[in-house]
Amino acid sequence: MLERGIEKLLFACRWLLAPMYLGLSLALLSLTVKFFQEAVHSLTRILELAETDLVLSVLSLIDLALVGSLIVMVMLAGYENFVSKIDAGTEQETPEWLGKLDSGTLKLKVAASIVAISSIHLLRIFMNASDTPNDKILWYVVLHLTFVVSAVLLGVLDRIAFSAHRDS
Repeated sequence: MLERGIEKLLFACRWLLAPMYLGLSLALLSLTVKFFQEAVHSLTRILELAETDLVLSVLSLIDLALVGSLIVMVMLAGYENFVSKIDAGTEQETPEWLGKLDSGTLKLKVAASIVAISSIHLLRIFMNASDTPNDKILWYVVLHLTFVVSAVLLGVLDRIAFSAHRDS
């Protein structure tokens, strides 16, 4: 009797994650505001911007869009994996990947997104290499390679751990 009550309580505690996933929507809203702030800022100076600065501005927009996509992926897949199934209405409204991302796959997607975001930051550093000390560039590269190696290792570990499940 006590064991059953504890198990029900533990299972119900998954709903504590729901406000966290909802809170991520505030982060998405903040990113959206920053995205349009950056876009308006660039558009108002488009005629005076150098090509390099324009490319850096576009990279910033891409970076913000990638982070936003990452937030949506974590919000929806995390909620569906750990809290409750999402009933979005029609099949057209539901993203195709929803329901197919388990927690392991979600980790891999997050790692790949971090590598992509880091790549954009590194490209931004390289485009302003003359303004950045060489030792800092080295640390940016080392940090990026750390993200790449971590993502690859996550993928390898996932493949090893779940290869038996996928073969059957």
